[in-house]
Amino acid sequence: MRVLFVCTGNTCRSPMAEGYLKTKGITAFSRGLCADGSAVSPNSKEAMAETGVDISGHISKQLTAVDLSEADKIICMSHSHRAALLGVACDKEITVLGGGVSDPYGGDIAAYRACRDQIINELDRLLDSGFFADYRVVSAEDEHIKGIAEIEAVTFAEPWSENVIAQAMKGGTDFFVAVDAEKRVLGYVGISAVCGEGYIANIAVRSDSRLMGIGTALMNRIMDFANENGLEFVSLEVRASNQKALSLYEKFGFVQEGRRKGFYNNPKEDALIMTKRFEEK
Repeated sequence: MRVLFVCTGNTCRSPMAEGYLKTKGITAFSRGLCADGSAVSPNSKEAMAETGVDISGHISKQLTAVDLSEADKIICMSHSHRAALLGVACDKEITVLGGGVSDPYGGDIAAYRACRDQIINELDRLLDSGFFADYRVVSAEDEHIKGIAEIEAVTFAEPWSENVIAQAMKGGTDFFVAVDAEKRVLGYVGISAVCGEGYIANIAVRSDSRLMGIGTALMNRIMDFANENGLEFVSLEVRASNQKALSLYEKFGFVQEGRRKGFYNNPKEDALIMTKRFEEK
């Protein structure tokens, strides 16, 4: 995945977007419609340095036809930039970041910080949505069992085997998988619905497929499942130290409703019971 950011001079907005997205493990580059080889603006450099991102070595570059052809995703900073590309990049989808990011050029550091924050927030939103990944979430079939088991084996201390997963599927546990164009299983989630209550068994993502919004996409599918089945609540257990997972669940409205002492082994650790309750319709 190669992501191209486009702005006017390639000294402010697009270098900040490029620098941030690179920290997420995604190949990104930026160009300008009217770039002249200038260094990145001092305020852009300072604003990004405050977040731990170094863009001090950036030099603006003029957009070329080769740049457009090499990009998998093209993201513009304004609708006028997009309009300029329509026709020359007509075979590519062209996105305007956040509906448009105002040019901070000539403004003070506060203007650049506001621009930086908007760029980061909008890129985080795209990351969570899976915008930068080529996958889809589907109901698991028998062909997906091996892929689910492979992720289980490297994620959990007491993983489910292919046989256990197959038996769970036959027993009424619904599994959803994120699969790429080659039908590889990139992540999965399993949920059982009993008497209007939902219980998530496991949710996991391949280590080389993280930061692609897969966890969010799987949880969105669980929310849809809960709505489709009229569930009163969805509950799950998570290691007390798993802050990344807790942040994801909390984003979807899960709250801690209990604690199981020493529930997990290898290493021994408490499990937090996280529950999302739905209002009656």
